[in-house]
Amino acid sequence: MYDDVLFPTDGSENAEAAFEHALSLAERYDARIHALYVVNTTYSDIGASGNTTIDSLRERGEAAVRAVEERAAAEGVEVVARIEEGDPYNEIIEYSGTNADLIVMGTRGRSGLDRYLLGSVTEKVVRTADVPVFTVRGGNR
Repeated sequence: MYDDVLFPTDGSENAEAAFEHALSLAERYDARIHALYVVNTTYSDIGASGNTTIDSLRERGEAAVRAVEERAAAEGVEVVARIEEGDPYNEIIEYSGTNADLIVMGTRGRSGLDRYLLGSVTEKVVRTADVPVFTVRGGNR
């Protein structure tokens, strides 16, 4: 049913919860996991005025996809690891267009004003993806 499972990760606990499901589905369907970390270049704290650099975000991404690769390898699941730069929502949708039958991703469970002001990458992906999206709510609310 699924040959390629896209797992967008930010390395968070919420992503880890979603990864358990991605791994289980990949094992069940003998599918490949595409671990995707997007260096969010739209992040307002990047650059001279902030404490975050593209390089530090890329390092965080490398650690996140490496953790997925190691865990999946231990279970005998093939992983394609990618790091992209840009707006996370756009990059996830673009990547899924040619590389995924299913997207498995975590959600932070924001509500109210936070959700309205910040938006939700997961919500945008759910509304616009051409493939099914399996969301996993993290433990932190």
